[in-house]
Amino acid sequence: MVSIDEVARHAGVSTATVSRTLSGRGPVSDSTRARVEAAAKTLGYVVSASASSLASGRTRNIGVLVPFLDRWFFSTVLSGIAAALMRRGYDITLYSLTADRTERETVFETFLRRQRVDGVIAISIELGESETDRLLELGLPVIAIGGPNARLTTLTVDDVEVARLATQHLLALGHREIAHIGASHEFDVDFHIPTRRRQGFEIALADAGIPAVPARYEPADFTIEGGFRAAKQLLGRPGGLPSAIFAASDEMAIGAILAARELGYRVPEDVSVMGIDGHELGEFFRLTTVDQFPRRQGERATDAILAELEPAGPDAPHVEPARLPYELTVRGSTARHRP
Repeated sequence: MVSIDEVARHAGVSTATVSRTLSGRGPVSDSTRARVEAAAKTLGYVVSASASSLASGRTRNIGVLVPFLDRWFFSTVLSGIAAALMRRGYDITLYSLTADRTERETVFETFLRRQRVDGVIAISIELGESETDRLLELGLPVIAIGGPNARLTTLTVDDVEVARLATQHLLALGHREIAHIGASHEFDVDFHIPTRRRQGFEIALADAGIPAVPARYEPADFTIEGGFRAAKQLLGRPGGLPSAIFAASDEMAIGAILAARELGYRVPEDVSVMGIDGHELGEFFRLTTVDQFPRRQGERATDAILAELEPAGPDAPHVEPARLPYELTVRGSTARHRP
């Protein structure tokens, strides 16, 4: 293996200068940085993670708490985090935080206390008071994505307003008989996002003077298959076809489009379909949605935690805890209501 001394000799600088340059810590002129990086590349030198950790007291590793690894939204946020960390020379350690109390205690009482991470990002996980205590006791930066936690730095999406915007779009198109696909009780966990989206839906209806009709609500599981089954129930019930369906996720909305087609209904001529999330398949299905930019959420959380770990340079992004952005994206699954 090439040593740091060889890189220093090749670049004509001290080993301390090579260390400062390649670790990103400490002042180094642009010309010196270029010379050191060129020498390291030419010689094939790779910084030893263990040596760097011993010298700096840092692991250059971020722990990420995530409730699901097999759900599109969480994996997309995670991909944003991973890509942003890689660009900055950091590794990532995943902790799958299930509802199992014993497993959660193991993560907080054992894994995170081994001091193998420099900071923690929690993706859409509602942490209890004792869990928040354990995180804060680590003395590390913690960034939470999702619902509010008054004791942690959080980046949040207003799910009530997101759903309200989606419903207002359908109302603006003249729809009054709007059905809603939400989530069953077992999926309404961690900040109660499905409940908040249903609240936004019903607030928009109330503002328009339209009562919420229980028969036009169907729970599902935030999957395409679940949305498909729920939409078949809504579209097959006696009492009139809803002119529009608002699903609380894009995956359920895609399932609703497929169900409508299977039943012989045209989208959007017979029924409009609206989603939330910004799923990568949305454009293929011409799905109208409220995009909450999940990959960017991960990137922004990474910027926020690294801003706490690294001294701010002139090009460092300035990140403040705030509401995360969302945007109405109109495609071909919604159209003006035709009585």
